[in-house]
Amino acid sequence: MKTRTYPTTPSCAAAFYAVLLLSSSLAAVAASFPEPPQLPQRPELPDPLTAFNGQKVSSQDQWRNQRRSELKELFQHYMYGHRPPAPSRIEPTIERADKTYFGGKATRKEVAISLGPPGTPKLYLLLVVPNQRAKPAPVFVGPNFCGNHALVTDPTVRIPPGWMYSGYPGVTNNQATAAGRGQQVDVWAIEQSIDRGYAVATFYNGDVEPDRPGATDGVRAHYPDYDWGAIAAWAWGVHRAVDYLVTDPAIDPKRIAVVGHSRNGKAALVAAAFDDRIALAIPLQAGCGGTAPSRGKIGESVKQINDHFPHWFNARFKQFNEQPERLPFDQHCLIALCAPRPVLLPNAVEDTWANPAGQFEMLQAADPVYRFLGVGGLEAKTMPEPGKLIDSTLGYYIRPGKHSMTKADWKVFLDFADKHFGKPKTD
Repeated sequence: MKTRTYPTTPSCAAAFYAVLLLSSSLAAVAASFPEPPQLPQRPELPDPLTAFNGQKVSSQDQWRNQRRSELKELFQHYMYGHRPPAPSRIEPTIERADKTYFGGKATRKEVAISLGPPGTPKLYLLLVVPNQRAKPAPVFVGPNFCGNHALVTDPTVRIPPGWMYSGYPGVTNNQATAAGRGQQVDVWAIEQSIDRGYAVATFYNGDVEPDRPGATDGVRAHYPDYDWGAIAAWAWGVHRAVDYLVTDPAIDPKRIAVVGHSRNGKAALVAAAFDDRIALAIPLQAGCGGTAPSRGKIGESVKQINDHFPHWFNARFKQFNEQPERLPFDQHCLIALCAPRPVLLPNAVEDTWANPAGQFEMLQAADPVYRFLGVGGLEAKTMPEPGKLIDSTLGYYIRPGKHSMTKADWKVFLDFADKHFGKPKTD
């Protein structure tokens, strides 16, 4: 067992901007944002290159130093909530390691990562790295739904002891059991990534925050001064995993890709938008509150998502249930916060709840920011036919089928990463 420690309305808008110019911190002026009912109704998508006061962004420096920070604060204030800073020190403990994984093709580690002071939950990261590599490996990182033990056929991988989603193999009374081991192998398809030269790092999202209202055994209960919802908490968990990954000599810190499915896809995009260490984002079928427009008329709505999952977002977001057009942003602005880094939105034809067409519109609306920064954006004017990958910097893919993460999806993820990271070199 090894432990290592590392440091780690127009008038309303004008009034806000005047305060902003006098402030040394956007967070310090969060109270100056109008209450949701005071925001103007805007059925059209807000322009990410127009500041809250109506001023056009005229330079790349203005985007990077002003508008981007403003958008981050707007998303935190009105939707996801504010997250605590990273712990001043992380104390990762390598609890188990196996250098002969997958018949000697890989090394597997299980890393326990502290998320705060004593008593705060720990994140348990399953990291599998290819052994045959010429240099540090690129890595996919993200949260899973059913525990690391379900993703590999390995009797030694830890089973989460806390609350677990019902309906998954081996789960009884919301508790995981050994019967679930290896039952979700194709969902993350780890060996396929190893064979392509990529490492995979994943953790059960419930290690960070259980996905249920009123949970008292997650990180949010240990940071009560913050108004964050579970989506922001899972994204914060991804950041803590990245804290470790950038220190592991087997991992290339410049080629970290975040991936997640459905609600975990929402968290994956938030994680990328708020952490530039993440070089590429793949939120799969993330839908409303993630990659689909809040102003959309297809699939899940802001009201439905808040009514069914009141713990996902902050309390202020619920004030937009009946009037999402008052939001001073939409999800294309979250994608734009990732610029100039690549973002792929994969979908499925039958998954209309996630609004695949609306997600394509979000890429189109984020494209001007990528062009403004001098990089390519979405190199397609219409949605592609099913099975065709648009692998431009802003990428899109739709396949036959339903709401799921599959081994075939991972092949698309790997192809997209190869395009933008370069194919990993092996010994």
